[in-house]
Amino acid sequence: MQSILIVLFGIAGMLFGWFVYSKFIATKIFKMDDNFVTPAHELNDGIDYVPTNKLVLWGHHFTSVAGAAPIVGPAIAVYWGWVPAVLWVVFGTIFFAGVHDMGALWASTRHKGKSMGALSESVIGKRTRVLFMIVVFLLLLMVNAVFGVVIANSLVANPSAVVPAWAAIVVALIIGQLLKRQIPLIPLCVIGVAVLYATIFMGAEMPVSLPTEMFGLTDKANWIVILFIYAAVASLLPVWMLLQPRDFINGMQLLVGLVLLYGAVFVVMPDITAPAFNTQTAIDTPSIIPLLFVTIACGAVSGFHGIVSSGTSSKQLDKETDGRFVGYLGAVGEGCLALITLVAVSGVMLAVSPEEWHEIYSHLGAGSVSAFITGGSNLISEGWGFSAEIAATLLAVMVVLFAGTTMDSGVRLQRYIIQEWGDIYNIGVLKNGLVATFVAVACCLLLAFGAGGASGTGGMVLWPLFGSTNQILASLTLLVLSVYLIKLGRPAKYTLIPMVFVILMAFFAGLIKLVEYYEKGNWLLVVLDLIVLVVSVLVMLEAWSVIGKHKQNKTSDEGEIEN
Repeated sequence: MQSILIVLFGIAGMLFGWFVYSKFIATKIFKMDDNFVTPAHELNDGIDYVPTNKLVLWGHHFTSVAGAAPIVGPAIAVYWGWVPAVLWVVFGTIFFAGVHDMGALWASTRHKGKSMGALSESVIGKRTRVLFMIVVFLLLLMVNAVFGVVIANSLVANPSAVVPAWAAIVVALIIGQLLKRQIPLIPLCVIGVAVLYATIFMGAEMPVSLPTEMFGLTDKANWIVILFIYAAVASLLPVWMLLQPRDFINGMQLLVGLVLLYGAVFVVMPDITAPAFNTQTAIDTPSIIPLLFVTIACGAVSGFHGIVSSGTSSKQLDKETDGRFVGYLGAVGEGCLALITLVAVSGVMLAVSPEEWHEIYSHLGAGSVSAFITGGSNLISEGWGFSAEIAATLLAVMVVLFAGTTMDSGVRLQRYIIQEWGDIYNIGVLKNGLVATFVAVACCLLLAFGAGGASGTGGMVLWPLFGSTNQILASLTLLVLSVYLIKLGRPAKYTLIPMVFVILMAFFAGLIKLVEYYEKGNWLLVVLDLIVLVVSVLVMLEAWSVIGKHKQNKTSDEGEIEN
């Protein structure tokens, strides 16, 4: 029964965020204008800059920023107790993530679809741009390399997910062509989702596995290579051909999944067996503050969202006012997924008693995706009468498709960053999309196999840096938005207060991890963590200097007017 109270609390909060808070920020602070000509119209090239229906763009944005993170983060963070996790997911979505995502989308749209890294030059200065883009590239490298491992592991562990995962690409290509020919969206959506779910049943009957060894590589390593070849091709195709329809169909598939999960909660009304505040944590468990706030990233606020908002979504925005629907509602979707994940891993559908729950969650990091799939599939099976195998396949496919869409967008975004470097430093060869894509994928594969050997899991070497780096990037994005608002003469507290909180938590977490890496003698992570921490301090100082000069000039101008 406690699960219903959690769900009702979360839904009430999300509704307030969408109908009240987001409307206030969009109209009174960002002052979004339907008459503003967006980059999608101004720079329409039919490849990256394409005016897009807000429903389709929401699907792209939502699934690109989602990935597996809003599942993994909450499923790990519940270890500290479900109460702090639920509070951070709900309030983080309303006052942090929604404003961050919508703001990055709005600011990028106002600057010809520039990424937050390139945009920081216009708002703060050239040195900030260089520093910002180092963090962005490092984060994209981590995300792409690690998500390749995550998807490969899922495909090996769940052979029934292979057919629906790849069938989704074929479905998306067909829908993209039909949408281009002005076929109505709603019928295509219904048919596409129906076909996608039909392939889930097919996958359960037709599991596909690669040979355990092929071309001198393991099955997981071969999947990683295949996935990056696919991502390279996908990143070069026009967004309307594959990226948009695939992400949209996946978004609709997720909505169906959320309906099944939330609906099952009201049918089953499961009790919560996880502790509200866990007092039985392992001896070596780090403090809940600040680690909770970097463990739950995409379920509350995430720097990666700002990269997507200012990387792909801003180039497809049809009307500036659509930014509220795409950006803020995309964050709400993430929050809803994180919330139902917490319910799935906290209740009797995963562990029938507190003792069993503590056995599963014996230490921080236990549970994770496997706990969500187990708890969620049991919940769906109990609530809707599906077989346990079908329910588990459905959720496994959801995880794979989400991670896949994030990887698609991640490689494209990395290509954008490399092309921006070509423009900034006037390196002609890097401006070429094909070359930039090759460089992006080569960097990911070099990390995957250079640091991980034949297993291809080298991305996991840098993954411990993701939490603090991702949140530091979120704080830097909020900082750029704050400086931009100050320059426009508008209230900046709605971005400035979240920025201060996030940077304090992320910087503190980065320092804790720095000590941990030093004690373990992991000098690579020590150096990279130091770079991220130093960069964040330098950007803050640059921003403070710009704000000071702006206020000084404003005061001088006002004095001249009075005299």
